[in-house]
Amino acid sequence: MTRHARNCTAGAVYTYNEKKRDSAKSGYGTNAKRLDKDSIKSFDCCSLTLQPCRKPVITKQGYLFDKEAILEYIVTKKNEYSRQLKAYERVRRLEEDQLKHKAQTQHQARLESFVNAQKPVDRPSENTSASLSTSSSISNINNSRLPSFWLPSECPNAGLAKVKKPDPLIYCPVSQQPLRVKDLIEVKFTPIKEDGKGQRSLITKEARYMCPITHDVLSNSVPCAVLRTTGDVVTMECVERLIKKDMIHPLTNDKLKDKDIIPLQRGGTGFASTNDSLQAKEKRPTLQV
Repeated sequence: MTRHARNCTAGAVYTYNEKKRDSAKSGYGTNAKRLDKDSIKSFDCCSLTLQPCRKPVITKQGYLFDKEAILEYIVTKKNEYSRQLKAYERVRRLEEDQLKHKAQTQHQARLESFVNAQKPVDRPSENTSASLSTSSSISNINNSRLPSFWLPSECPNAGLAKVKKPDPLIYCPVSQQPLRVKDLIEVKFTPIKEDGKGQRSLITKEARYMCPITHDVLSNSVPCAVLRTTGDVVTMECVERLIKKDMIHPLTNDKLKDKDIIPLQRGGTGFASTNDSLQAKEKRPTLQV
């Protein structure tokens, strides 16, 4: 039977469009949405605060941070390491005390067994042997205790939790690479010159900075790089066409090396990155037909 209307319900097949429509209304299935510009971090924003940097610094991997935010992060991680180290030392001392106590107990048990072995053995009388045989026939666990394996304190692994020694290194919150304060490089953005008619705040401007050499406007769609010697932010096109020919800084005429050119990582929130994965998915229960 053919379908002649949009809301026809006489069809024998549950079509894909009907299933998609019903899934959207019922709250089942997977939702996919392409992220827009508001969901992606701008190239000049801090990777922690997601706000324009007042004092920008960059790591060796090219991730931009606000100096105040990244220093606060490093101090927090150092304090956390101190707390973890104190907890580790406390547990280690308790383990050493337990090992000493266990060694002393074993030594005392060996001494008692040796002393008991040196004592003369009395031959048991008939009454004693009869009573021993009677008691053993009744129960063989009079002086022992059954293991209560369902109790946490009686489990084989009961005792102090194993604590690993904390790592003293501090890692970048984005790249997960070792991070040190002396490795942070100060960044210098070149603001776009405006006429004196209307002065706007930095955060309200769509075009904030430009390349100091080519005067091209910088944005998320323009690949950029940071020159480590001066901290200037230039476009990758300027690097490829001008700087890499002679490896000389165009503004200061200093000799540059390959490690002095740090590509600036663009965009990227906690779940997306620029020009790489701009589609967010939400997993929901599947609609069974």
